[in-house]
Amino acid sequence: MSLEISPDTLIDLGLTVDAAREMAAKVDRIARDVTARTSKGTSAAAVARLWGRVSHEVLSPEVPYAVHSYLYRTVLSDWDVSQGPPPAWTPTEREIEESNIAAFSKKVGLSSVHELHRWSADNREEFWEEIIDALGVKFRSKPSAVVDLSLGIESPLWLPDAQMNIAESCFQAPEDAPAIVHQAEGGKIETTTYGELDRLSNRFAGGLAASGLPRSASVAIVMPMTLEAVAAYLGVVKAGYAVASIADSFAPDEIATRVRIADAAAAVTQDLAVRAGKTLPMYQKVVDAGVERAIVVPSGVAEGVPIRKQDVMWDTFLGDDDEYDAVPCRPEDVTNIMFSSGTTGDPKAIPWTHTTPLKCGMDGHLHHDIRPGEVVAWPTSIGWMMGPWHIYASLLNRATMALYYGAPGSREFCEFVQHSGVAMLGVVPSLVKAWRGTGAVSGLDWSTIRLFSSTGECSNADDYLYLMSLAGYRPIVEYCGGTEIGGGYISGTVVQTASPATFSTPCFGLDIRILDEEGNSADSGELYIVPPSIGLSNTLLNKDHHEVYYEGAPRGPGGEVLRRHGDEIERLPGGYYRGHGRADDTMNIGGIKVSSAEIERSLASVDGVDETAAVACDPPEGGPSLLVIYAVPDSGASVQTESLKKEMQRTIATKLNPLFRIHDVVLVDALPRTASHKVMRRLLRDQYGREPGRAG
Repeated sequence: MSLEISPDTLIDLGLTVDAAREMAAKVDRIARDVTARTSKGTSAAAVARLWGRVSHEVLSPEVPYAVHSYLYRTVLSDWDVSQGPPPAWTPTEREIEESNIAAFSKKVGLSSVHELHRWSADNREEFWEEIIDALGVKFRSKPSAVVDLSLGIESPLWLPDAQMNIAESCFQAPEDAPAIVHQAEGGKIETTTYGELDRLSNRFAGGLAASGLPRSASVAIVMPMTLEAVAAYLGVVKAGYAVASIADSFAPDEIATRVRIADAAAAVTQDLAVRAGKTLPMYQKVVDAGVERAIVVPSGVAEGVPIRKQDVMWDTFLGDDDEYDAVPCRPEDVTNIMFSSGTTGDPKAIPWTHTTPLKCGMDGHLHHDIRPGEVVAWPTSIGWMMGPWHIYASLLNRATMALYYGAPGSREFCEFVQHSGVAMLGVVPSLVKAWRGTGAVSGLDWSTIRLFSSTGECSNADDYLYLMSLAGYRPIVEYCGGTEIGGGYISGTVVQTASPATFSTPCFGLDIRILDEEGNSADSGELYIVPPSIGLSNTLLNKDHHEVYYEGAPRGPGGEVLRRHGDEIERLPGGYYRGHGRADDTMNIGGIKVSSAEIERSLASVDGVDETAAVACDPPEGGPSLLVIYAVPDSGASVQTESLKKEMQRTIATKLNPLFRIHDVVLVDALPRTASHKVMRRLLRDQYGREPGRAG
C-alpha cells in the first residue's frame, strides 16, 4: 500500500519541523507493516486497519485538527466506495465482545448485527420480551401477552392485562450508586445517589397526591434539566399523573398554548435560570403564560423572586415521607404529554405511556451501549423528547445521568464533561460546530468518552471527524427518530464501523422502507416505518392520529402497512444511510423541531410585510439546516433587508423561541403557490440552494 506523507505539508498544517518528520516516518512504518500483513492488493479492510492505527498510534487531540483531516483524507484516498462510506472508526474484536449487543445476540442465538435486526423486525413479540427481561422491567401483575393486535396494526395494545409503573423500574441500581452528577453554571459538581433520587421523587409524589390536583389534569414541567426537574418528572409518574413537557426556552405564548392543550393544572418551574452568565426569568414566563398554580424551585441566584399567593416553593410542596407506593397503572396509561410541531395549527400533543420508556431503554442498551455505572451526558431539556429519553435510557440501564445547568456551548460545560467522567456524550451538530469555532474543548482530556451520539439535525462529516478526534477517535452513533417514536428509527451501533454523518442500521424492533414520489422502493426518497413497535404513538390528543401518520401513505413493496414520518433518507453502499432532512414543512433548527407555520405565525405582526414563508436550507457542505425567511413586502412599503432581519429575529425570540436564529431574509414580490393556493416551500428551498453564495 503506497502512502506518501510529506513533512513539508505537515509543517504547513501547524507541526514543528521535528514533529512533522517524526510523524511522517511513523505513518510510513505503519503503512509498510499493514501492507506486509495484507495478502494481495489493497483491501477495504486493510485501509480501515491503516486508518485505525494512524488515528490511535499517531494522532492525538493535541495535534492540530488540520493534520487529522489531512491524514484521514490521504489514508482513505484508496477507499473503495462500493464498500460503503469511508470509516473513521472500526471496532476491535474486544470492543465487539464487550458490547451489550454481543451479550444480547448470544442470548438469542445470533451472530451478527444484521441478523439481530432482521430477527428483531420479523419476531417483534419475542424481541420485546427479551428486552423487557434484559432491562429487568418491574410489573405488579404480569402481562398476558407481549402485544394484542386485535384492533389492527395501527392500534396495538402492548403488554395487555399488566399492572405497572415504569418509574419503579428506574431504581434497580444499588441505593448508593450515583444516579445523577450535576453542576450549576459557575458551581461545583455534586452527586445524587439512586437512593437519594428515589426518596426525593417519592416526596414530590407525596406532595402531589396531597395537593388536591385532579388526576385528569397534567403537571407541566417548565424549567432547565436539573436534579429537581428529574425528581419532579419521576414523582409525577409515580403518583399516576402525566407530565406536560414544555421547553424552558419557549416564550409565554407558546407555554400557554401547551398548558392549554395538555390541561395542565400546575407547573413546576424555577425562579430564575442562569445561562451563559445571563440571569433569565423563568417563573415570570410561567406567570405570564397564565398558569393557575406553580411549584417554584429556588435557583440560588440572589434572593430569587417573589411568588403569587397561590404558588408554593419547592421545599414547602414536598411531602414529609421518604416512602411512596407508586400508583399501579395500565401500560397504556399516559405518563407524559410531549409536543412536536405540526405543519399547521397547534403543535401535536403526543402521549407517552408506561411502555414508551422501554423504547428509550432499548435504544440506550443496544444502540448506545449504555452500561451500569457509566456516566451519560446529553445537554437537553424536559421539553424535548431527549430529556425524558435521557432519564429512561440512563436509569433503566442503571447508569448515571450527567446534568449541567448552563449553556452547553461553553468552556465550563466541556470541563464538566471531563471532570464528571462522561462515557457517552450526546450532541446536536450545531453544538459541535460551536465548540469547533470557539476552541472550547482545546486542551481538555475527554479520554473517558467511549462513544458520542448525535441527533436533531443533519450532520457535517468534517465537523464530526473533528468531534471524534477530541476523544482519541471514538465512534459517533448517529440517531434519528422522533417524539412520536419514543426514540430512533435509524441509528448506529458500537459493533459496526462508524463513518461521520451516516447511519449503519435501522433501529432494532422495527423496519423501514424508502420510497420515491411514485411509491416505489428507492435508494433515495421518503422514509416510512413498518409498524408496530413499542414506542410508536397510537393516539394524538389534539389531532387525528390516522390522518397524520397513515392516511394516504402508500403500501410497502410486500403490501405491508406503512407509517409516515416525513424524513428524506438515502441508502448508501454497504448497508449505510445518510439523512437529508425533512420531506414536509417541518424543520430542525438547532436540534429543535419546528414547523414553517409556527415561524410564519410568529412573524405575522412584523410591520411592512404582507406574508412570509419559512424554509430550512441545507448548507452545501452538509450539516445543520439554516433558517431562511422569504418575505413579501406590503404594497408601497420601503423595506431594508438587514433591518427587517433584525426585527424578525426579535419577534421570533419574543413570541416563539430565542434559540431559533435567522440565517437570511429574502425579499420577493410574491410566494410561489400551487393551484390550491398552498405555498411551494420546497421550490423556495431548491431555489435558495441554487443561488451562488446564498447557503454558504
